[in-house]
Amino acid sequence: MLEEITVTNRENGWRLDRFITEIAPAWVSRSAIQRHIKEGKVLVNGSTKKPGYKVKAGECITFEMPGKPLEAEAQPEDIPLNIIYEDRDIIVVNKPAGMIVHPVHNKKSGTLVNALLNYCGDLQGIGGVMRPGIVHRLDKETSGIIIVAKNDMAHNSLSLQFKVRSTEKTYIAIAKGKTPPHGQIVLPLGRHPVNRLKMTVLFDGKEATTNYRTIKYFSKVASLLMVKPKTGRTHQIRVHMKEIGHPLLGDKLYGKAHQDEAFGVYRHMLHALKLCFNHPRTGERLSFVAQIPEDMAKVLKNLSDFGETKP
Repeated sequence: MLEEITVTNRENGWRLDRFITEIAPAWVSRSAIQRHIKEGKVLVNGSTKKPGYKVKAGECITFEMPGKPLEAEAQPEDIPLNIIYEDRDIIVVNKPAGMIVHPVHNKKSGTLVNALLNYCGDLQGIGGVMRPGIVHRLDKETSGIIIVAKNDMAHNSLSLQFKVRSTEKTYIAIAKGKTPPHGQIVLPLGRHPVNRLKMTVLFDGKEATTNYRTIKYFSKVASLLMVKPKTGRTHQIRVHMKEIGHPLLGDKLYGKAHQDEAFGVYRHMLHALKLCFNHPRTGERLSFVAQIPEDMAKVLKNLSDFGETKP
């Protein structure tokens, strides 16, 4: 698809590859964009430029956005599920750490969707080929509660609830160092312009607000937190905690995970503890809790050797 965009004052002085990266879908890699530019498929006022060319306000950028690869149907797999609740409209699952929610281009099996299709075969086609029934997600290493829609009615209702933020999400997290007793972090987030796997604080990013309360200190080594994100941006809690100087223990992207292995930590310490929402059929306000996983409980026990105090 041929696109034509005019550079604004906001982007004045940006590298051409960064400009294209900003407006391209997340599935288009920066290397693919640079290759596109070098092949002459990106024009600035009708002329080819190098990826490092600094664009100027008022210039017209013309390029052809590569089409998204076709997605194959996810396949059922016999994978155990920890089901907290189920009825004819929804399934509430306690997702283990290490399991991704839905298939992606480099991971087609072993996902929550593969397990759900085996358990509940009529999900296919609800909410997309590769994401049947999925209305929200958790990072691969984040454990905890996730809700799945079993029909279009439930999918539409739940999707709207997440969009208008009428759901309530509560997480348990273990952060590095001694956090303030409580706080609110308001920092806009967006995709990192270089490392597309990461999110970062951007002045023109999407609004993001995270509220937290410290439950317990383990000396000055770590803090146990109750976290309630007001918004639901990718990696929101992880980036926000890093930005205030207290990254989550075990966070490979935003912290120093290798140092945290001394406490028995081998993934970032974040667990989706509780989810409140309105039932899509009855409207009843429901609340479910996912038990804290064994690995997180062991880390808390190891940290208790440093002594425990309350804020």
